Amino acid sequence: MTKVKVAGFSVSLDGFAAGTDQSLEHPLGLRGEALFQWFFPTRTFREMQGQEGGETGHDDSFARRAMEGFGAFILGRNMFGPVRGEWPDDQWKGWWGDDPPYHAPTFVLTHYPRPPIEMLSGTTFHFVSEGIEVALQRAREAAGARDIKIGGGAATVKQYIQAGHVDEIHLALAPVALGQGESLFGGLDLPALGYRTVEHVPTDRATHIVLAKARPMHGY
Repeated sequence: MTKVKVAGFSVSLDGFAAGTDQSLEHPLGLRGEALFQWFFPTRTFREMQGQEGGETGHDDSFARRAMEGFGAFILGRNMFGPVRGEWPDDQWKGWWGDDPPYHAPTFVLTHYPRPPIEMLSGTTFHFVSEGIEVALQRAREAAGARDIKIGGGAATVKQYIQAGHVDEIHLALAPVALGQGESLFGGLDLPALGYRTVEHVPTDRATHIVLAKARPMHGY
C-alpha cells in the first residue's frame, strides 16, 4: 500500500528546518548547511552529484532511504526556487540543473500556475495551484503502488502532517542550534496526531528518528 512519507528531513536542536534569509546564494538559509553535515559526506549524496566514493554506514542508509522507492514527490514552492509572486519567465527550472534528484513526477505547490517542465531521468515538475489535497491526489495517481515523499519545506511538511496525510516521518536531528529560521514543530502536537517513535539511531553527525502513526489497539 502506498505510504506518504517525510524522509531525510533535517532539523536543528531548536526545531528549525532551514535558516533565515533563504536566497539564490543561500538556498538553505543562513547557517542552514549545518543541518546537512550528516548527508553531504555520504555515498548517496556523492552519487547524486555524479561523484565516486563517500561514506557508508547509518547516515548513508538513511540518506538512501530518503530518496529511493518513491513514485512521486511533493514540494513547496520555496523548495523549488527563490522566485516569489508571478513567474517572471520560464528560465528558472529549480536548484538542481538539468537532472534533478527526484527521477519521478514532482508536484510543486504554488499560487501561480505554470506549464509542466520535463527534465532528465524521469523528473517532471508539475505546478499545482489548487492546494495540498489536489497535489496529493495527483501524486497518488502518478505514484501507483510506490510511496510518496513530502519533500519540504517546513510549511509544506506541517500542512500535510496536520491534515493527517503523513504515515511516516524521518527526522535527522542535527547537533546544532540555529536560533531562528523555518520552524518545524511550532503548532504541531505529534502525540495527539498519533505518532510514536519506531526507530532511534544516533551517529556522529545526527540522531535519526523515525516516527509512525500508532495503530489503534483492539478493544479501544
